[in-house]
Amino acid sequence: MNNRNTFKSFIKGILYILPALVILGVFRIYPILKSLDMSFYTKYNYFKDVVYERGFDNFIYIFNDEEFIVAIKNTFTFVLGVVPLSISISLFIAIILNSQIKFQSFFRGIYFIPFVTSIVAISAVWRWIYNSEFGILNYFLGLFGIDPIKWLLDPNWAMISLIILSIWKGLGYNIVILLAGLQNIDKQYYLAAKVDGASKAQIFFYITLPLLSPTIFFVSIMSMINSFKVFDEVYVLFDKIPGPMGRCLTMVYYIYDKFANEYVYGIASAAVYILFMIVLFFTIIQLYIGNKKVYYN
Repeated sequence: MNNRNTFKSFIKGILYILPALVILGVFRIYPILKSLDMSFYTKYNYFKDVVYERGFDNFIYIFNDEEFIVAIKNTFTFVLGVVPLSISISLFIAIILNSQIKFQSFFRGIYFIPFVTSIVAISAVWRWIYNSEFGILNYFLGLFGIDPIKWLLDPNWAMISLIILSIWKGLGYNIVILLAGLQNIDKQYYLAAKVDGASKAQIFFYITLPLLSPTIFFVSIMSMINSFKVFDEVYVLFDKIPGPMGRCLTMVYYIYDKFANEYVYGIASAAVYILFMIVLFFTIIQLYIGNKKVYYN
């Protein structure tokens, strides 16, 4: 009797979550499996006939495509520029906000606003800020005698412009997470350090950083993954092109271009899984380093 009731409860549970499982399968799992299958099909035109052949031709094409190599280089440049600076600046601001300053709640809200604001709206505003003739950034640089910079038109400044925007956009989320981590550190550690005569630098490097390392580890993983997925900022900031002379062509933009503009779905799908493997590889490395270096109290 008990087994029968257990079986009925199990069936009821399955029926309860069945709609969610169907939706998950149709809109999540199926597209992933279908795109993986598409990555192994190559379209060939033989006279008037269209033939699809299965194999690794899409992956071979990608690694022989100069644009894809450029996209990989640009993406890595972007990640290396955004992740370390974003975490460092966020940590500095979080420490300031964690101290006893006036209008603390106000400043927390101000820094979090960019995160909850549409990236399209933010990028449109930054297009005006970066304007070569009327931009407010060049106006402030002019006050120090610096000539106007063509932020969005000069290939040498395009990637820098994108990095600055992305750092500013991600500060709010990072600050809130790091601030929560700082507030979870027991104050007794700081009191004991002061009693022992530790300096502020020693307190920071030997108490704050080790105890905050799990939070920094989490922020670094999220920042890296989000940086590899950069697309909206490029699309809006440079008005639907990957920057001057393709200097801001990223991997996701490459995928979008192959999918939406050139309609080569197999190549786009193959590029998606190359990006996935790259992100997975660096995430595993971060997890390995985290297990060695992160201090969990």
